[in-house]
Order: sequence, then structure tokens, then C-alpha cells
Amino acid sequence: MARRVISSGKESGSGDQSRGRSIQGRSAQGRSPQGRSVSSDGSRCESGGFVDARKLRSEDLVAKTLDETSGTLGVITRPKVVDFSARLKERRKANTRMIVMRVAASVGVIAAIVALVWLLFFSSVFRLESSGISVDGANEWVSQEQVLSIARQQAGKSLLLVSGDDVEKKIKDIPGVTSAKAVKRLPNSLEVTIKAQKPAAMLKTSEGTMTAVDSQGRVLNSVSGASVEGIPVIEVADVDESLKNRSIKEALKVLSSLPDSMRNSITRVTAETQDSITTELNDGDKVIVWGDSSQLKLKKAVVDKIINDPNVIGDKHNVDVSAPLRPIIK
Repeated sequence: MARRVISSGKESGSGDQSRGRSIQGRSAQGRSPQGRSVSSDGSRCESGGFVDARKLRSEDLVAKTLDETSGTLGVITRPKVVDFSARLKERRKANTRMIVMRVAASVGVIAAIVALVWLLFFSSVFRLESSGISVDGANEWVSQEQVLSIARQQAGKSLLLVSGDDVEKKIKDIPGVTSAKAVKRLPNSLEVTIKAQKPAAMLKTSEGTMTAVDSQGRVLNSVSGASVEGIPVIEVADVDESLKNRSIKEALKVLSSLPDSMRNSITRVTAETQDSITTELNDGDKVIVWGDSSQLKLKKAVVDKIINDPNVIGDKHNVDVSAPLRPIIK
């Protein structure tokens, strides 16, 4: 049955025929494969329609993006489209360059260290030669050659490897040397300064042989032409045995501490016991009983005061300072 619709007081037919004509007119403009209508440009559709991608306008999105991100001078400021493969290649290249630079820097540092080590320890620049060693302070009882023979053991080494302490220790072992100092001078020289004492005494045996010894009881190596003038003489039966005797050791300590003015006046030394060290001055003009080697500084001061003051010594000849605070003059 046909239906009527009344609108605004007007009658409208069921519209079957008119609706058919309208649909046919629209289909003339364009019809979708499913029978749905689309706009003539294919970009829009009526409600309930769809977009046909085949009829859409094509766009170069890359060109559009580059155009949108270009500055006034045409310089790309910040592309929004990133080529990840290209970025990966760039990153790999950057990492490779970084690795190469680090390896090159490491090789350079190692080469510099090797060159520096060679320069300091193996080159001739800092090498100590025998001609670069000097000795000062030797005397007729401690020869310069003795000291040089020890210092020359360091020749051929880099000055930086030369042991000054080792040189000093060995030189101090030479009889008669009381001190030694080895100073390294860059680039390749060594200065050795020693303090050598004269013999503390000459040990005279019954056979008439004379042996020079220092304050520590070490036998000195006599140098040709050495003078024994002013050196006290101790008569002993045997040199080796006497050096083991406590009384001789005490006598050597006393004699080595005396000033040269007194040592030159000593004509005889006796050491029957370690507490009875006695020296005779000027063939017995004065006799000093020292006792042992203790309190030597005080004993020497007391003796000097007594023997150099006529009002004290008078016509006495014997001074006993084995007990320095209670000297005995007779």
C-alpha cells in the first residue's frame, strides 16, 4: 500500500517513482563497487560511504617534509624524515674514527714512553763513564785509586741507575775513610768526596815492622812514600792478635781523638789493660793516664787546663784523668 507524507500542509506522494529517479540521477555521477555513492572528485563521500584510495591524489611526502623544514636560505634545519640506514652508517663511521683516534693516541703515548725510557736509561746522554768520575779528599793513606776502583763499578750505567748509597757504603769500608759522599751531576758525572784520616797509631812488632791502623782497628794500605812522622807508636807482639785485644782498641780510640799538637808530642803509648791507657809526651816530660776511652771530651779539657797552666802543673810530670772530675797530679 502506498504511504503518504504530509509536510507543511502539502501532500507528498509515497515517492517511489521520484526516489527512483533521484537515485538513478546520483548513480550517474558515480557509483562505488558496492553500490555506495561517492563525490565526483573521489575524495569525499556521503554519510556511510568510503574513500577509494585509487582515486586519491598522490603526494611526494619527502619533498613536502623537506620543503616544510627548510629555512629562508634553503638550508635544511631539522628534517623530520630520518634515513635510519644512513644514520647507522654515519654512526658506524664515527665509532670507527673514534677507535682509530684512540688507537693512534695509545700508540703515540707508548712510543713516547719507549723513547723516553731509551733516552734516560740506555742512551749515551746519561751514561756514566769512568772519565766522568772524580774523587776528592784522598791522602797518603787512602789513595785516590782505591776510591776510584769502587766508583768505577758503576760505570756504563745510566746516571739515573747509579746507586750513590752503594758507592758510599763501599768506600766507607776502606780503612782510614771516616766519611764518604757520592753526588750525581747531570747529565753523566759522579763526584765522590771522602774524609780520610791519618793512622790512629803505628803497631810496631819486635821484628821492627810497622803497621798503620785507623781508629776502628783497620789496617791501612800504606801508600808509597807515606810519612809516619807524628803518628803514635804502640809496641805489640803480633799485629793480628793485638787488634783483637780490648786494650789496643781503647788506645786507638783515645789516640785518634787527640789534637795533632798533642799527637806530635807522643813518644810512647802503653796499654797494659783497657783501663790504663797511658801516653808519654816528649820522652817522658809529661805522662798522661787516660784510663779508658770514656768521657774523652771532658778528659781532654782537664788535661789541657792542667799541663798548660804552670801554676797548676808546677814541677809535676804525671797527670791521671781516668776519673776526670778528680784528676791526680803528681
